[in-house]
Amino acid sequence: MNAKHLKVIDKAVALIEEARGLLEGARDDEQDYFDNMPEGIQNSDNGAKAQEAVSELEEACSALGGVLTYLDIASE
Repeated sequence: MNAKHLKVIDKAVALIEEARGLLEGARDDEQDYFDNMPEGIQNSDNGAKAQEAVSELEEACSALGGVLTYLDIASE
């Protein structure tokens, strides 16, 4: 792969890593929000929504990790 294409991939990797970091922060904040709810609220619709958000944010972070793996392989 030529240097120009590698530069583009490097920029994309940096942006994806930044996005993943932001999503991990949001996931951690949502988990803290859930963990600090009273037990009764954890078992309510609000608790279920918080747990679902944590799960979906974790999936998004994992998916971005997969993208980073593909970009690493492509740039070898």
